[in-house]
Amino acid sequence: MSSSERISPTAYATGHMWVRLGLSHPALSTPRGKRLDRAFSLAIQPGTLIGRPGAFDTLMLARHKGIDSLLEQAIEAGQITQVIEIAAGMSGRGWRMAKKYGDRLTYIEADLPHMAALKRRMLSDADLLTPKHSVVEIDALADDGLQSLAAITATLDQSQGLAIITEGLMNYLDTETAVGVWQRIAVQLKGFPHGLYLADAFLNAGNQGLSSRVIRTLLQGFVKGSLHVHYDSVADAERITRDAGFIRATLHNPADLPATRELAKSRGADRVHVLEAWV
Repeated sequence: MSSSERISPTAYATGHMWVRLGLSHPALSTPRGKRLDRAFSLAIQPGTLIGRPGAFDTLMLARHKGIDSLLEQAIEAGQITQVIEIAAGMSGRGWRMAKKYGDRLTYIEADLPHMAALKRRMLSDADLLTPKHSVVEIDALADDGLQSLAAITATLDQSQGLAIITEGLMNYLDTETAVGVWQRIAVQLKGFPHGLYLADAFLNAGNQGLSSRVIRTLLQGFVKGSLHVHYDSVADAERITRDAGFIRATLHNPADLPATRELAKSRGADRVHVLEAWV
């Protein structure tokens, strides 16, 4: 199989989606991604055909901008100078953060080998990589080895703060596997003076309606796999995160973050939260 055939169609679709929503560089969009994004978008938010904002787009924007705002807050406070984004896919966040902060920030995008190779080639061909912005291979389920999270953090400056991001990853993992990933992240962050974990989070309590079930069914068909919701409530999410090794955990509603407050007024944003956890 070629490299492209081993990459999930969601990577191509979201690559174009972030460009369409103004949060990525056009170099990360492909003709295939444009077709997939349009097909998927029409299936789950047909109202966009008549100019209505799509609930799925709003959900994605709320989680993406929410994570961005908390990361930028930590960078500008001087707490974070290094970032690892696990399962970065075709997101434009690494490019945007590298462009905004320059030499102030080391940004590592990490993904499975075929995805990492494709992302690295696309960024390189567009001359978008810098010495402080790189794309590497990772096996997020490995405790050790060359592609483990531990191996990547070992290359960083242990005297500087580190943030680790997972966006759109944890719902592909069953709860037992997800807890293992959270524990690995907490262990690695504890080796730095400031350790921050940021992720999107979904609650069972807010995703039981008909439209949520329809979107979930379509998503599962699109990715050819199951999706998992790990938390029943805000308190449950914060408890599970602390049990995994974090000292402080906060689940943010988009309505409570300045960067996403306006988005929270639209359908879709109410289905997602942003997790901020510190060690």
